[in-house]
Amino acid sequence: MKYVKEDIKNNSFRPVYLFYGDESYLLLQYRNELLDALVTPDNQMNYLRLGGSDISIPALIDFCETIPFFSDKRVVFLEDTGFFKNKCDALADYLKELPPHAVLVFSEKEVDKRGRMYKTVKDKGRIVECTRPDDASLMKWIETFLNKNGRRVDRQTADYLLSLSGSSMEKLRNEMEKLISYTAGRNTVSVQDIDAVCSKDIKDRIFEMIRAVTLHDQNKALELYQDLLALKVKPFRILFFLGKQFSQMLQVKEMEAQGKGRQQIASEMGLRPFVIRNLSDAARFYTASSLRAAIEDCVTADEDVKTGKVPENLSVELLIIKYSMHKA
Repeated sequence: MKYVKEDIKNNSFRPVYLFYGDESYLLLQYRNELLDALVTPDNQMNYLRLGGSDISIPALIDFCETIPFFSDKRVVFLEDTGFFKNKCDALADYLKELPPHAVLVFSEKEVDKRGRMYKTVKDKGRIVECTRPDDASLMKWIETFLNKNGRRVDRQTADYLLSLSGSSMEKLRNEMEKLISYTAGRNTVSVQDIDAVCSKDIKDRIFEMIRAVTLHDQNKALELYQDLLALKVKPFRILFFLGKQFSQMLQVKEMEAQGKGRQQIASEMGLRPFVIRNLSDAARFYTASSLRAAIEDCVTADEDVKTGKVPENLSVELLIIKYSMHKA
């Protein structure tokens, strides 16, 4: 993005730009910054927005070839065309012959770097890949965003917000805006503020209950379990995630015993580093053998319910009591 910012600053633009990636917040921010520099509110007649794969290439070329009206640029914004995954040789050929007054801006979710379109844009223009930042960058962004809005947050609280909201910058931004409104008149954001206003879907609530179990906070674990039942969450679903959590804790514990760092563990398990950190923190309260026993208990509970030996609700509640009661 640094080079795109230089183009904007110098008012010297390349003929074609491509923004792509899985971080929609950054993609939207970066592409709009460029479009705002290229297209002024009073210059809409020289701007064309197209979306989807059903785009007429001859009509697009005709727009680009037309001399701009009272401006030095004709700008076309193309969104989610699929041209960078599927072939579009006609457009790839035309990109090499764009008139000096035409600028094309592409916004795509996925691209094939081996394709002609990608290679042509790389040769003739700028490419910006918008990937999700790592956890350290997200933590810094949370602190900076809140500070700019007159709120302070410590690292532990920022980490809690990240673990609750996940790594989507759009969701994080929405949650931070709610926190800023909620804490009007104060300059500090706390964990209690996050619990009060930040969104929690059913899966978030399940993991909050499981975290209480693994940290041996029995009262909170049972309270959250009853809340989930009131929300019509099936105990079987809770049992599945509880077993999965114990299994992941065991994996992390065994990998750490092998001397592997959290970044490597995250890569091998396909999880975000902050998830590995939470699993590692919880696994400290258990031995490897007790985690294996917990996994076996989850399997047994599943079998007992399916064979009618124990009611579903009671089976999960007994597990919660057992593994939140004491440090194993």
